[in-house]
Amino acid sequence: MASPHHLKLDGVSFTYPGSVRRVLTDITFAVPSDHVTGLIGENGSGKSTLLQLIAGSLEPDVGVITTPPTTGFIEQETQLPFSSPAAALIDAAVAELRDVEKQIGELSALMGEDPDRYAEAFDAALAMAEQAGVWELDSRIATVLAGLGLANVPLETRLGDMSGGQRRRFALAALLLRPVDAMVLDEPTNHLDDDGVDFLIRELAEFSGPVLVASHDRFFLDQAADSLVDLDPGLGHEGGGGEDTRQGTVFTGSFTDYLESREDIRRRWEELYTVQEHERARLEKAAEQTAEDVFHKQTSKSESRISDKFYADRAAKTVGNRLRSARNRLEALERGELPKPPARLRFHGIPEHTSASLGEPAVYAKDIWVGDRLGPLTIKINPGEHWLIEGPNGAGKSTFLKVVEGKWEITEGELRIPEEVVIGRLSQDDEWIDLGKTAEEIFADHVPAGSPTLVDMGLMNEETAARPLGELSLGQRRRVSLGVILASPPDILLLDEPTNHLSLALAEELEEALSTFPGTVLMATHDRWIRRRWAVRTDGRGKVLSLPGRRDD
Repeated sequence: MASPHHLKLDGVSFTYPGSVRRVLTDITFAVPSDHVTGLIGENGSGKSTLLQLIAGSLEPDVGVITTPPTTGFIEQETQLPFSSPAAALIDAAVAELRDVEKQIGELSALMGEDPDRYAEAFDAALAMAEQAGVWELDSRIATVLAGLGLANVPLETRLGDMSGGQRRRFALAALLLRPVDAMVLDEPTNHLDDDGVDFLIRELAEFSGPVLVASHDRFFLDQAADSLVDLDPGLGHEGGGGEDTRQGTVFTGSFTDYLESREDIRRRWEELYTVQEHERARLEKAAEQTAEDVFHKQTSKSESRISDKFYADRAAKTVGNRLRSARNRLEALERGELPKPPARLRFHGIPEHTSASLGEPAVYAKDIWVGDRLGPLTIKINPGEHWLIEGPNGAGKSTFLKVVEGKWEITEGELRIPEEVVIGRLSQDDEWIDLGKTAEEIFADHVPAGSPTLVDMGLMNEETAARPLGELSLGQRRRVSLGVILASPPDILLLDEPTNHLSLALAEELEEALSTFPGTVLMATHDRWIRRRWAVRTDGRGKVLSLPGRRDD
């Protein structure tokens, strides 16, 4: 039976004290019972702030937030001391259910003394126990721990002795075991393998209350969510324009449906912008018309002075009216001006001569080893091929990219890369040092003269590009790194988890741009969405290198 509860936000806005920049503007949406809503947007769009508002740790400037009586939140870290064992976390999560079991035992004993007095309370407790699955609680605990990959972690293990990923998974397990009316999850698939993600998807499908989940995991969103709320800026302009800065565009359906809707919105935006610019050009021309433009000829010399004056007055009046009308309409257009749609991502300045003309492999490795981090590995990568490098944490994916880049030396084997080949890398970590420079200044320092700007490439608006890099989110900084690669593409492009910290829409555009890149690509990723698409590539260039697990890169 579905819970009657809803999670609602109505006109919520928020600005951090002392800041002039509003983080959230007029957020309005609802999550009904038995529904899963995905909250999306790159780092800096306000997802975490919105979750803190829902949790009650922050108060909105305006607006109303309504949550069910018992709303469960997955915490970044447990509130228990790190000296506590995992068992304490699980026991705390199921304490309410254990109390129901204990209450039934106590009422059962009292029933023997006075059945009429305690029968109603006993029946109510029994119904609650059956609904909550109290009798299968131990089996339920084992199922959840196994589903999240924790079956082999002893419950006596202290929280402080676990990895961050293990603690995060135990926090998720505790939330799934706790009886709640609604759930709010922040990036729940972090630290989960494919089996763990599939388990979580099934759990959310069986939950009867509303679920709000912030995530960058496109595969998870496509399988779990039946609607999406997009906090990324720009959507307020796509259908109308003007000064509308409202956030929180709601899309119904799966992530696949969201992509189709986004594309429809963007196509309509481009069409409306084209119509607007044609109208602007027509009005600007009309605003500069003269009497000769209107009437195309002067009055005949044979006409009288009265006739000349009549036509001159009529021309002046007509031209004046038309000028006023054109200028008024031009001013109205500019007041409600639809901004230019951001450019679609594409590679600029593709080299005319790449490693494809060298007549030899772009990368050739034979029985290479890198200490105990990678090896043995033999692979031949031809120019223009796109390789997906997959494997669990510790398999050596990042190690191999660093070897190709020349950052690390092999300890055994043979590695050949033509000297003429230019190699570029989009790494996992932010490598910019001077965080005091603006995003556009950093970008300009790393690209050839005459390159398009970050704004031209659709990666940032003018306000963001003019801000110091140190004030930007990880996602915004990664746009600078991405811009450098796009503006000056190498022969061999190395991508290490390229979609991390990118908005989902931008990740889609990056994949589309890569599909047309003529150079060689080596991409290491855990992204299941990319891996699933890669498996059905039809261009003949998509290859896969699967590395067995070893230890953390």
